[in-house]
Amino acid sequence: MFNQKPELNKVLSRLDVFVLSVGAMLGWGWVVLSESWLTSAGSLGTVVAFIIGGTLVTFVGLTYAELASAMPQVGGEHVYVHRAMGDKAAFLASWAITLGYVSVVAFEAVALPTVIEYLFPNYQVGYMWTIAGWDVYASWVLVGVGGSIFVMAINYFGLKPAAKIQVILTASVILMGLMLIFGSAIGGERANFEPLFLNGPAGIMAVLIMVPFLFIGFDVIPQTAEEANVPPRDIGKLLIFSVVCAIGFYILIAIGVASALDGQALATTQLATADAMATLFGSALFGNLLIIGGVAGILTSWNAFIIGGSRVVYAMAQSNMLPKWFAKLHPKYKTPSNAILFIGALAVVSPLLGRPALVWFVNSGGPAIVIAYLMVAVAFIILRKREPEMARPYKSGRTPVIGWIAAVLSVGFIIIYLPGMPAALIGPEWAILIGWFVIGGYFFSQMLRGKYDKNEEMLKKDKIG
Repeated sequence: MFNQKPELNKVLSRLDVFVLSVGAMLGWGWVVLSESWLTSAGSLGTVVAFIIGGTLVTFVGLTYAELASAMPQVGGEHVYVHRAMGDKAAFLASWAITLGYVSVVAFEAVALPTVIEYLFPNYQVGYMWTIAGWDVYASWVLVGVGGSIFVMAINYFGLKPAAKIQVILTASVILMGLMLIFGSAIGGERANFEPLFLNGPAGIMAVLIMVPFLFIGFDVIPQTAEEANVPPRDIGKLLIFSVVCAIGFYILIAIGVASALDGQALATTQLATADAMATLFGSALFGNLLIIGGVAGILTSWNAFIIGGSRVVYAMAQSNMLPKWFAKLHPKYKTPSNAILFIGALAVVSPLLGRPALVWFVNSGGPAIVIAYLMVAVAFIILRKREPEMARPYKSGRTPVIGWIAAVLSVGFIIIYLPGMPAALIGPEWAILIGWFVIGGYFFSQMLRGKYDKNEEMLKKDKIG
């Protein structure tokens, strides 16, 4: 059943690959969620949560680094799990990670009108409805819809232009983050770090459940490995380096915001990171500058996950797991155009849920991401045992212990999402998660019945069309 075709163009340089990964991981979360981290866990509690979460991501990243260098093919998790465990497991891993990507794309479509609201508080007109106590306005929705169409168009017309835009925007994000970090080192107040811990283990867990969502992005490298004009060994190195950079960035941002704002300021802020920047530099102008950097972060993450998500969907269709419509490559731009349209369409409708959906998307995507991480770790262990002679240009240790650690940590993260845990998912988050897998169950049943088996004539028509 598994049949990949090397039809994608190798257009990505080392810088492109690194920036796609880092830009995806940084995104907008560091701007909009810092207040939630600090009020949930305290300053040191937040740092502890990121260290624990960063440990998971590092070990999982090491399994990805080895497998991506050994199998530099479009689809990433899809390819590794299929080789180790077959069609059914590959479908589950691929469908799970696709929800992770879709949740980020949907999050950014809601985040964009949220940040515009910070810059222009009175731009909302055309009341539509109220969701979870939040009024949804047509003007607010249109900003998210317009952004969705823009990012979708960038990706539709070629990967290289999207990668160039990613480099520029990621540089803007890093510059704004560094300004906040250096500003806190000079003007921050040590007294503002109190309280160091809030809500005990439950507070740390409340931050931990966001970590998979915040760090998803390094796996965009495996998704685009077939389009990277980079030696396989370097793919693994770039992946791990990007993870380390993102962990350091998030921890320093948390420290910077904590040093700038006291408890009272955190309780009243709308966007803590922007207010921290304004406080440190003594001017609202700097807060607005950080917001502009945040907009760049929205676009980098949005861009990267449409790239990653569309490649997984394309790979699944190529493997007869989804309808052939998703396997179409654009005849001119060599992009998986229909898969891009599918992911983009989900982003277009997500602003209709209003601002409360920000947290829903963060938390519902987390379990799916960790399920995929767990399955990649298991694939790593199986392939180490079954195919010890497989070429591994980047090898993560002499034994499969890295995979076992990644698997155990992934199971631990899955547990904290379950009912009864302090950081368990709530109703809308379960609805998104369960709804996604119900849809996946339909496609899975069709796959088992052979509905998507290759029809060469259909493929030819798709490519011509």
